Amino acid sequence: MPRDTQYAVIEIGMNHPGEIEPLAKLARPHVAMITTVAAAHLEAFENVEGIAREKAAIMAGLEPNGVAVLNADLPTSQILCGKADAVGASKIMFGVAAKEFHLDTVQLSGNTTIVRANVRGAPLMFKIQTAGQHFAMNGLGALAVAQALGADLAIAANDLGAWQPYKGRGAREEILLDPVETHLTLTLLDDAYNANPTSLGAALDVLAAADVTDGIGRIAKGRRIAFLGDMKELGLDEAQLHRDIASHPAIDQIDVIHAIGPLMRHTYEALPIEKRGGWAASAEEMTPQVRALVDAGDVVLAKGSLSMQLARIVDAVRKLGHVATKDE
Repeated sequence: MPRDTQYAVIEIGMNHPGEIEPLAKLARPHVAMITTVAAAHLEAFENVEGIAREKAAIMAGLEPNGVAVLNADLPTSQILCGKADAVGASKIMFGVAAKEFHLDTVQLSGNTTIVRANVRGAPLMFKIQTAGQHFAMNGLGALAVAQALGADLAIAANDLGAWQPYKGRGAREEILLDPVETHLTLTLLDDAYNANPTSLGAALDVLAAADVTDGIGRIAKGRRIAFLGDMKELGLDEAQLHRDIASHPAIDQIDVIHAIGPLMRHTYEALPIEKRGGWAASAEEMTPQVRALVDAGDVVLAKGSLSMQLARIVDAVRKLGHVATKDE
């Protein structure tokens, strides 16, 4: 990083204990944000509390008078707050349970998330041009960081409306299936980069809220379709954590689920029969079937741990046509 850099946003991640603190002390952040603590990388940790303690270690690297921006809605929020107190950091909490950056309501409308919040007694509304409850929380936390760094909150909230997820992280694309019949499109939700039970549940919520288009494909009704790959590094409870996905409330609004991998077989077998699509041991095995499994009017989600190569499914959907431009 150049010496004259004024601002930097640095992600510090881990999958084993002891990784975050030395990186945080190297980065020396003025503001440290913890978006969430979830059942990811449980293979290397005894429990979620252990993950919270490891994530809280980012605060060991805070500069003097540093600020910790923390999610107030977690079962492990007290662990995070305790670490902030121990290092003498100021705390800004965000979420439904927070007073400083309080989340009031989240409305998912097509491709937009509309968020109403209250910041220290003053109302705040912002929009994100992609759907997702988790984007609302992350956006609210990001605004808390911006204010902690001295930025104008109103300008930051307005600028947030121009943000879109990156490839593999929830990016939404319209795929034009026919160069002449330009109404023949499907929507692709590319969330193929990673997966754990929390992020998968959030992705299913987004799919469940998405608008399909009826009457334009081989099948008269547009469908919500998910291609789901194994969630890795979940430890001894991995089979049950996969079975639990089948009872997620969003499943009711999803038409077909195709499962990929030996762990996702547990999800597949726990699903209602009418929602079961196909199962394959690998994305490579499933990919040739994609053309027959999706249609114009559908909304298609691809989600799984990176090693499951769900990007193959994403590429196969893209190759059915081309990604539509804004003009198209």
